[in-house]
Amino acid sequence: MRISVIGCGYLGAVHAASMASLGHDVAGIDVDADKVARLAAGTAPFYEPGLPELLAEVGSTGRLRFSTDMADAAGAQVHFLCVGTPQKHGEFRADLSYVDAAFDALLPHVAPGDVVAGKSTVPVGTAEALAARLAPTGATLVWNPEFLREGFAVKDTLHPDRLVYGLPTDDEGNPTPDGERAHAVLDEVYATPLAEGTPLVTTDYATAQLVKVAANSFLATKISFINAMAELCEATGADVTRLADAIGYDARIGRRFLNAGLGFGGGCLPKDIRAFMARAGELGVDQALSFLREVDSINMRRRVRMVDLAREVCAGSIVGRRVAVLGAAFKPDSDDVRDSPALSVAAQMQLQGAHVTVTDPQAVENARAKWPDLKYAATALEAAQDADVVVLATEWAEYRDLLPEDLGAVVAQRAIVDGRNVLDPRAWRAAGFTYRALGRP
Repeated sequence: MRISVIGCGYLGAVHAASMASLGHDVAGIDVDADKVARLAAGTAPFYEPGLPELLAEVGSTGRLRFSTDMADAAGAQVHFLCVGTPQKHGEFRADLSYVDAAFDALLPHVAPGDVVAGKSTVPVGTAEALAARLAPTGATLVWNPEFLREGFAVKDTLHPDRLVYGLPTDDEGNPTPDGERAHAVLDEVYATPLAEGTPLVTTDYATAQLVKVAANSFLATKISFINAMAELCEATGADVTRLADAIGYDARIGRRFLNAGLGFGGGCLPKDIRAFMARAGELGVDQALSFLREVDSINMRRRVRMVDLAREVCAGSIVGRRVAVLGAAFKPDSDDVRDSPALSVAAQMQLQGAHVTVTDPQAVENARAKWPDLKYAATALEAAQDADVVVLATEWAEYRDLLPEDLGAVVAQRAIVDGRNVLDPRAWRAAGFTYRALGRP
């Protein structure tokens, strides 16, 4: 099929390359000329494992091209809307200006019978408004939310754990004839994953828009719950990792994402739960999501507590102390520093008088652009040279595998704060390190 992908950021670039890999003829459209040039040359404009190889694979087929001209979307049977919905400055609400601008630019190039599939995470009610604007063209809007995880985006797109179609429905909740035709078109787009047995949920616009934010809110709540338990563990001398192991055996709870530490960040969870709260307030049901305010608060408190632990191992003050922060990305296997807990901690300590050096395998340049006043190093050992305390803030494999003896040979004082609870306290203490972690004695 001929497909256009509007917006070629983390979501769109991966989606475009993956659709081409599935055999479709894809045009990726973005307003950023530099990004388009890099993608057209087969170079990923951000770090995502597997994406460079996928771009190289499909680049030789001629099925994937990138452009800044929306006219190149004309003739596609399906148009995927993949632009960002960041948090509005000074507000909790989502900024839909990019969605509106992309939609307005696309409308003149849409033909009767086309399908416009929204993948962006938007406040419930957005699809209904866009569908009304699209109706005069004779095209059909569906909402097809994305569920990719940075670091696993290629796998999540080619082999998703579920697909959701939000279709236009009649008064009884059944798909309209246009909805049924759009359903068949999307089935053709996703023929390969559907043949692999990927579960498919078909529903209305409102439900489809709620799926992603509901899932992110549940995940954020689970992470903040165990971090709240970490606060109690610190007050009682309990060990939050053992607590998580014990309750994680309960099949109703599960052990995944029950890891206490520095909390969540990135371009999705923080802004999505805030936008969800804002939209609930607009709908008059703000009390239904009031718990998310505490979820957000717990998450932010972890960053403050991390600085406190560094201060404690430095005899009560980090003023003038050398601090090495291992990690700048919000999670491993990504170069994304949006709302990064690691960078937040580094910046807080710098503002409080510490001499901070940050390192990360992939995110140093992005971090430098955001916080140019911080010092940066290429490796963990370089960052830790003469450090009074080392802070593990992003759980990259190379930091989890660090040997205490190697780090001990370069630091000024053997002190480490494990912000992700991924190190073995016994090994580090046996090597003479003062070891502290969130939620552990």
